[in-house]
Amino acid sequence: MTTKDPESEHPSVTLFRQYLRICTVQPNPDYGGAITFLEERARQLGLSCQKIEVVPGFVITVLTWPGTNPSLPSILLNSHTDVVPVFKEHWHHDPFEAFKDSEGYIYARGSQDMKSVSIQYLEAVRRLKSEGHRFPRTIHMTFVPDEEVGGHKGMELFVKRPEFQALRAGFVLDEGLANPTDAFTVFYSERSPWWVQVTSTGKPGHASRFIEDTAAEKLHKVISSILAFREKERQRLQANPHLKEGAVTSVNLTKLEGGVAYNVVPATMSASFDFRVAPDVDMKAFEKQLQRWCQEAGEGVTFEFAQKFTEPRMTPTDDSDPWWAAFSGACKAMNLTLEPEIFPAATDSRFIRAVGIPALGFSPMNRTPVLLHDHNERLHEDIFLRGVDIYTGLLSALASVPTLPSES
Repeated sequence: MTTKDPESEHPSVTLFRQYLRICTVQPNPDYGGAITFLEERARQLGLSCQKIEVVPGFVITVLTWPGTNPSLPSILLNSHTDVVPVFKEHWHHDPFEAFKDSEGYIYARGSQDMKSVSIQYLEAVRRLKSEGHRFPRTIHMTFVPDEEVGGHKGMELFVKRPEFQALRAGFVLDEGLANPTDAFTVFYSERSPWWVQVTSTGKPGHASRFIEDTAAEKLHKVISSILAFREKERQRLQANPHLKEGAVTSVNLTKLEGGVAYNVVPATMSASFDFRVAPDVDMKAFEKQLQRWCQEAGEGVTFEFAQKFTEPRMTPTDDSDPWWAAFSGACKAMNLTLEPEIFPAATDSRFIRAVGIPALGFSPMNRTPVLLHDHNERLHEDIFLRGVDIYTGLLSALASVPTLPSES
């Protein structure tokens, strides 16, 4: 990658950096700034712009390019506007300045996750429109809030609304991940987030005594059982080179709470866990396993869910599927190597698949370290611009998919 002349920046890169500077960081994102920016893009591109408030202050912005056959189900391009918090002291540059270094790397929170993709959608549509293209299928671009904190005030509510049904989405693209190799990762399913709090109650007393049946002892047993399961899954992943992270269930102990003083044995203690359950796991059986771990620890040990997603779906990735054939065919025509995987974390795609619409997670960033949520998140401008080219090819193919038997 060559050193860049800052005076000759590509307009798509300038637009990308402009969007990165809108501080949509959780927990207080500037959603108003993002919506104003998107309304201006719609005006410049000659697209209709619809705003749907799913919860007070949480607006879905929809930009639409009508197809020549609007009776056909549409292509929906989804992206989220919010980004995760930053620890500025660990960054080489201000994370909301969108600083570009002499090599062409753009440092900013959201550069990978996922403001790059939002602008790639817009710039691919702009290019296709300016070249005079029209396609049978309508293309909608949805820009949603709240994804980084679970999507509960964003896509989860939106898919249940008449305004979403009115979009008549037949196929959806959403976010993926960077890939450090030459290949491009594409995600056809994802693990289900289960956030579990285990609470242990026991006998309290003075901490100088050997008290039986304490909350801490019982909680320790549950933690040991869950971490033993974690190790088993970790070893299963390491032992099989064909398995990717998304194909096994992960769990991490993320919070420990309880106690009032050094010399008081507490009556209650709790531990919180973040499980990411693989899509082929029997959910009911897995919940029973959680119950068993608590029962085996002793009386007064219970658990509750802070989050529990139980509707994993897999989007087909075989050539007999017309959507996959169009997507992978376009990638092949552009000489892109695809690596289909199960997404290891969670995206808004899970809500879309759960209502029966096929969705693929794809962020066209190869030769790029995975830096989402990390310090010094960055993307090279050449990779970003190549992504615009890639989406231009993908949109042409997907919006031209002929009427399917199920649609006629």
